[in-house]
Amino acid sequence: ETRPWIWDRLDDGVRQRIVAWLAGILGDPIWDNNWTWFQAIMEAFLRSVGGPWLAEDIERTIARTDAWHVGGGWYSDGTRESGALRNFDYYCGWAMQFYPLWYCRMSDSDSAELLARYRGRLTDFLGDVRHLVAADGAPLLQGRSLTYRFAMLAPFWAGAVLDATPLAPGATRRLASGVVRHFANAGCFDDAGLLPLGWYRSFPNLRQPYSGPGSPYWASKAFAGLVLPPDHPVWTDVEEPMPIERGDVQLTLPAPGWLVSGTKADGIVRVAAHGGDHASLDHPSFDAPEYARHGYATHAAFDIENAAPIDSHVALITEDGRVSHRRPVHPIRIDGRIAISRSRAHWLVGDAPVPWRTEGGESWTLGPWLTTASVLRGAWEVRIARVDGPPSDTGPLRLRIGGWPVAADEPPTADVRESTATARRTDGLTSTVAGRHGLPLGGHVRTTDRNPLGRHAVTPWVATENPVLPGQIYAALVTLSGVALTGDVDIAIAAEQVRVTWPDGERDELTLPGPDQFEPGGGSGGAVAAG
Repeated sequence: ETRPWIWDRLDDGVRQRIVAWLAGILGDPIWDNNWTWFQAIMEAFLRSVGGPWLAEDIERTIARTDAWHVGGGWYSDGTRESGALRNFDYYCGWAMQFYPLWYCRMSDSDSAELLARYRGRLTDFLGDVRHLVAADGAPLLQGRSLTYRFAMLAPFWAGAVLDATPLAPGATRRLASGVVRHFANAGCFDDAGLLPLGWYRSFPNLRQPYSGPGSPYWASKAFAGLVLPPDHPVWTDVEEPMPIERGDVQLTLPAPGWLVSGTKADGIVRVAAHGGDHASLDHPSFDAPEYARHGYATHAAFDIENAAPIDSHVALITEDGRVSHRRPVHPIRIDGRIAISRSRAHWLVGDAPVPWRTEGGESWTLGPWLTTASVLRGAWEVRIARVDGPPSDTGPLRLRIGGWPVAADEPPTADVRESTATARRTDGLTSTVAGRHGLPLGGHVRTTDRNPLGRHAVTPWVATENPVLPGQIYAALVTLSGVALTGDVDIAIAAEQVRVTWPDGERDELTLPGPDQFEPGGGSGGAVAAG
């Protein structure tokens, strides 16, 4: 992209040294995820300047990418020995969707079929993820490398540059300008004018093991559209409203296992997550807060806690207070407004808490299967849980359903009235969880310096008073809204059937499959070592 201004002006000695240095990547074994595209992009450049390159490196990258495509334009970013991971997030877009098309732009010698394949996938992907941005430009807060902030715009610009988008030019610019403006207005630059590690303010706990002080500047990928000329329609057309500015959004995304609900009244987007968890299929592990929660939103962030999670988490709690983990997640059903998944409850053997993302070599106590379901509409989610065998040797277990955390630099207020708990921010953002079936206890937890959206956070919860009964269905109504909600949601349960009646009279019905209808992996109670 910059060859006339940089490469063409370097003397031959400098060029030779750069080629020699980049050639060090030839034949290197690359981590089995999107990083394989770093190798392919470098070798595509080397090929373009007459340097050395290996066809097998690029062929391996293309083959891996095809294997990770799970349908609908979505990629699972990487594999482990046990098979493909379910890594679904924005990172897949700014890497897995971005580099393949830019590779084609750099490689005129490759087939038109490859370009058409990547264009089709990116077009499908953008048709989904354009709905994951709030009216005020806040992106969904989920997945890894969140400190890259507005880098999530990279695939939108790749679509505009390479004719691989369902968005009109004015819609692309509206989304891009809205996201960058959102972060700038929220104070994402420090006193030196730099992007620190964090989401808005400095929040180092949002870093990944591979993060460094310069990592936030992957955000520069949000400006990939600047390769388009000034007279391109993306710059000259009038900005168009985003979908959520036109009306409510209801979307079912089978590939990542997400239900999406955006509401025009407050501009908030919510996701009920029953698919991706960034975990191996057969190893219990600590819940990754950025992947394994039951819910994600544009205006609520997970607490940085993986030893005893509570926010947007459904947990079985032992008599000594240990909290069960959900990861890995086994998706069962997703269609319409309904999603169902199942996970094996497990608890860490030994001391807790542990540092965020600590995993490998731990010992776990396995418990019963926990089936959970979400019925999502507007700002309302009916969250359902049932415990199935085998029994646990941990003794009696209580069930707790955590609501959305509300965070701000000024402490939010909390209110608990019997089986209903509420957290509220000064701007009106409100999180409520109400126990409806078998969850008579309500409460809340306050945390400090554990949430990327603000120093103080409050999470409401409801719980059983007595030990859970296997086979019994428990249900709570969970809401996150920036405006007052009117009407009520009725939840009727009969045997394995659940019927949800919304305030306008519409209904959703679901059946939770019994334990004999799902066998994702056997085993009974006891201790196992993971890692």
